[in-house]
Amino acid sequence: MKREGQVWIRIFPDKPVTKKPAEVRMGKGKGAPEYWVAVVKPGTILFEASGVTSDRAKEALRLASQKLPIKTKFVVRRDYTGE
Repeated sequence: MKREGQVWIRIFPDKPVTKKPAEVRMGKGKGAPEYWVAVVKPGTILFEASGVTSDRAKEALRLASQKLPIKTKFVVRRDYTGE
């Protein structure tokens, strides 16, 4: 897609994961936030693209899906007219 079109990431990491330092005794409360995660349920749309032809968008999202550890599917809006 290079410099044409737009891509939106439809999920946001809003759940903190906490961790206590190594070799710390039990108790004394919860650890500090280590990183943030996004809970993704089946059927959630992860990425959205516009401003490019469907062939180019399909190829770009296919390359992106190869980096993900889950099965993906390409979905087109019902009111999409085509380019």
